[in-house]
Amino acid sequence: METVAAAGGAGLTRWQAAALSAVAGWVWAASFYDLTRRARALVQPWATRRVLAETPSILRFQRLHHKLLDNFFSLLSCVVSVPFYTGFLPLLFWSGHSKLARQMTLLMAFCDYLGNAVKDVVSAPRPSSPPVRRVTATEDEKENAMEYGLPSSHALNTVCLMGYLLHYVLTYGQHGGAMIAAGLSLAFLLVTLVGTARIYLGMHSLTDVIAGICFGIIILAFWLVIHDHVDAFVVSGQNVATFWASLSLLLCFAYPKPEFPTPSFEYHTAFNGVAFGIVYGIQQTYFHFHTPEVPLIFSPQLPLLAFIGRVLVGIPTILGVKFCSKALSKWLLPVMCNTLGIPIVSSCYVPALKVDNSKNKTDNAKQAGYLQKVFSLFPQKAYDVDTGIRFVQYASLAWSVVDLVPAIFTHLNL
Repeated sequence: METVAAAGGAGLTRWQAAALSAVAGWVWAASFYDLTRRARALVQPWATRRVLAETPSILRFQRLHHKLLDNFFSLLSCVVSVPFYTGFLPLLFWSGHSKLARQMTLLMAFCDYLGNAVKDVVSAPRPSSPPVRRVTATEDEKENAMEYGLPSSHALNTVCLMGYLLHYVLTYGQHGGAMIAAGLSLAFLLVTLVGTARIYLGMHSLTDVIAGICFGIIILAFWLVIHDHVDAFVVSGQNVATFWASLSLLLCFAYPKPEFPTPSFEYHTAFNGVAFGIVYGIQQTYFHFHTPEVPLIFSPQLPLLAFIGRVLVGIPTILGVKFCSKALSKWLLPVMCNTLGIPIVSSCYVPALKVDNSKNKTDNAKQAGYLQKVFSLFPQKAYDVDTGIRFVQYASLAWSVVDLVPAIFTHLNL
């Protein structure tokens, strides 16, 4: 543990400095050469034509309309939704499968960033409703419907989720030919059902789903090459927290601007915060709570009743941390930004900072200061403080999952 702590205090290594410089260079180049608009001009017309051409096929498929199908496909779509991750990933950590949980978390954050970035670059419409019947049974689905269409995030995430789960089970568990066949069949079935659900619910065209599956296969293949290196870095690398915090900040600037605002950037910010919180917490407490020797669920050291006790204690705790960190950051971040001279607005969380065009120029002039010259290098005049608030609350939630809550479990002998 001392070795890790000592390494964490060193300066950035060459590869870390090179990686951050590359991302910063991409941010500058994308802004200077207007790469997002150029890419959109190439792909968006084709994607739009595909959606229009496939609309009659979607309408024919939706003639199968039945209430049971509505409920089944709506429930299936929740498998890779934000509420699912909020419940599933903490339980995975607390059940003793820490390596699987942290890899799944980072992979899902990676998928969410790349998938939503492609969506906002292309800015292709979803199937028009009407005439297509769009089923949005949950608030999460209503927000999803406000995003662009290509690629399907649900199809992409399902490929990566099932693919990595299958890889992990086959790598670390006992298996035979029958188990491999069953795992592949289950993964194929779930991907097919989720893709079918997105079309049936009127959320995507067939092209969107196929694009999501293809992107998912590419991302999964890349992740399987690097995941062991990423895990080794998170567990015992040098200045992990500093590097990951810098990377998280740069990725916010690197995210492409869509043709019109969508919730996609908010989802990315939340997962970006979760990834940072997990990385920071794991790096600090790995040898206490997350080594391969920790007891697994159903073992004599962690029976089912003890695990249920963990859930009853852990879920309210992480939700309380999320609430408190949000309240604190809503007060603290605007004060810090104003003190440093960083121009900010708020789209939701801080009513006093909501955009008012009649006052915006005056407020920005008042806020102008030393750091504004630095931030003026990036393609934005005023920054939405909600991004920082959202990042902090989800980073705090994730940190509590792997640091605070396990410490409470130890204190309670759970």
